[in-house]
Amino acid sequence: MRTPISTIAALAIAALSSTAAHAAPGVGEKVYGATVKADVAEIEARYGRIDGGTDDGADALVLEAAYGFSPRFYGAVLVELEKQPGLDREVEAIGFEGIYTLGRVAGLDAAIYGEYEIGLEGPDKVETKLLLQKKAGAFDARLNLIAEKHLTGGEPVEFGYAASVDAAVLGEIRLGAAAFGELGSTRDFLPRKEHFIGPVAKAEIAHLGNGELEIEAGYLFALGEAKDNSDGQWRLLVEYEFTF
Repeated sequence: MRTPISTIAALAIAALSSTAAHAAPGVGEKVYGATVKADVAEIEARYGRIDGGTDDGADALVLEAAYGFSPRFYGAVLVELEKQPGLDREVEAIGFEGIYTLGRVAGLDAAIYGEYEIGLEGPDKVETKLLLQKKAGAFDARLNLIAEKHLTGGEPVEFGYAASVDAAVLGEIRLGAAAFGELGSTRDFLPRKEHFIGPVAKAEIAHLGNGELEIEAGYLFALGEAKDNSDGQWRLLVEYEFTF
């Protein structure tokens, strides 16, 4: 039986919408710390670009403005923009996030992260993270355990992680590694999923105006399912912290 043209068109649009809504873990993301600076404002730009494979050139840009309202609470608003190969850049979502610190737990700084994302090219989403951090001298290790759910009927809760470790090597220059990945969902936990891991470098320029500029750059190699569509991803984060 011949499939009607309208049905083919609908399926094609659905497939394209699904592809555009998906961003590889780590693209436009960061590893959050578990502490908050009171009375400090932040302006941040996070950029990630897929390298190699069928997804080569896909990228994401996140623009964020945040403020530490107290030593325990931080709030932010962000805008997410994505670009698929051969298509124009689009504003995908607007999000509102908050971090509430829990203090020390078993020798680690701990905090809870929550975000509500208004999808402009797809469904709304809620996301929570358990933020863990260990700082000891020049050493800084962070782990974010992630749970997110798209607010459409029947969608499962999806799990993921973000992690980093780095240390000061020369003045305000830090070297280390970062990793981002998927852990499956409530329907299928710990299957073969997408993972990215690789080296990162960080630098800080203090006393720039009323604040300081922080820069992070790196390259993450594709692992697991991510190798099916890419070789890795480039990442660049620029953050300016200041006081009024």
